Amino acid sequence: MMLRCRKKKNVIATTIAMVVVLGGLVCTATGDSPLRQGNPGMKRHRFLLLDNRIIERTKNAKLTVGKVQKDKRNPLFAEDKLWEPRFDNLYANVIYDRAERLYKCWYSPFIIDESTTNTPRKDRVNGGKFKYMGKHTGRRREMGICYAVSRDGIRWEKPSLGIVEFRGSKENNLVLRGPHGAGVFKDLHDPDPKRRYKMFFKAKIISVAFSRDGIHWGKAIECPEANVRGDTHNNAFWAPTLGEYVGITRTWARPRGRQVARTSSKDFLKWSKAEVVLEGLEDHLQTYAMPVFYYAGVYIGLPAIYNSDADRTHTELTWSPDTVTWHRIDPGSPLIANSPRKGELDWGTVYAAAYPVFLKDEIRLYYGGCDDKHFGWRNGYFCLATLRPDGFAGYEQIIGDKPASITTTTVVCTGNELQLCADVGKKGFAKVTILDKDNRKLAQSKLVRKTVTDTEVKWLDGFSFENLRGKNIRLRFELKNAKLYSFSFLP
Repeated sequence: MMLRCRKKKNVIATTIAMVVVLGGLVCTATGDSPLRQGNPGMKRHRFLLLDNRIIERTKNAKLTVGKVQKDKRNPLFAEDKLWEPRFDNLYANVIYDRAERLYKCWYSPFIIDESTTNTPRKDRVNGGKFKYMGKHTGRRREMGICYAVSRDGIRWEKPSLGIVEFRGSKENNLVLRGPHGAGVFKDLHDPDPKRRYKMFFKAKIISVAFSRDGIHWGKAIECPEANVRGDTHNNAFWAPTLGEYVGITRTWARPRGRQVARTSSKDFLKWSKAEVVLEGLEDHLQTYAMPVFYYAGVYIGLPAIYNSDADRTHTELTWSPDTVTWHRIDPGSPLIANSPRKGELDWGTVYAAAYPVFLKDEIRLYYGGCDDKHFGWRNGYFCLATLRPDGFAGYEQIIGDKPASITTTTVVCTGNELQLCADVGKKGFAKVTILDKDNRKLAQSKLVRKTVTDTEVKWLDGFSFENLRGKNIRLRFELKNAKLYSFSFLP
């Protein structure tokens, strides 16, 4: 009897641990945090403050998601072609091809959606005469992959490619018919030019395809080892810290419903069995999809959180050191929120594209938006939101009349200058104190009193930062009416 009791306790403890891991480690970097020991000193040039591996202690500080600006020119394009009856979640993939100086977008509308095309527009309203996907309208659906281009990322063209036939004509921008939820990227890591562009998607099962130019694609190659449902925005990328490709897909299980799953491959052909790495924190807040990308030493995820009670979806923020363990930042606080006004172009759903485009003065987050509920009649749009550089998440004060304090673990100084990315408000400031590995004060900065992006920190008493190159140091930041996103060493 005693043995059974112990086993039951172990099962309960294991179950609790699994829920914490699959739900994502929640970043509760608020208030006063205790000193963390044992970091040997991280070495790289740029550090995002959302990376809790570099944070040793905080006081009166909280980590919050950044604030996006939705472009006033939205939508950038809409469902305006015969083969675009319903964008649905769009599942866009965007890159800026520097070699061609061209923005490229691959997106996945339903090119056949009988419920939409067989229903008069006047009846396409929730609570109207017809229900979306009703038996009376026909339920046949087929996805396709369309291609669009832009010189500036704002004005987009859907070129006539002459590749895929649709209703007797090849005058369209389709590159493939059939794949569901395709992730497309340009892979500069692979030396084979015939595999320059890669696609990770669901056909009958999870599959891959290759292309020289991103337009003409080879046949689908099935990947049965992944063994996952994959009915989502599947996306993949080269993970430089792991030396392998990582695929992000989706599975289902009770009671959480939709779950983010991960698979990996050395050659983009043979994939590991997909394992769940993230799920909702509550049964009605499900992880619908999650584009992932590598930036500044971390993997950043943009999970689409589907609220099954409200039948709406928004985009939040999470990060990982290894694509396996995920840390959610301020769950419930959207990075890209729905519009508050019903009927606006992203009131119902927001699905972030893979992948962001990093420019000198902003980060472009493209997304698919819809004006009504997920399982209702909705019009779809391709939209843009922007962040300030490094503005995914940052530290700010909790109590306004006391400065926030954030102390890093030991990091290796890899440059001759220290630079900051921070927003500074009226009468606010950011201040930096340099500590040695034993927490002895080495130098103090002049106050930073304005918003800065990769701006050099100036030091009191003629201190020369160059003398610290190659040494282990700590940095203590003090903030008042300011938000700090990152610091970097200029080589």
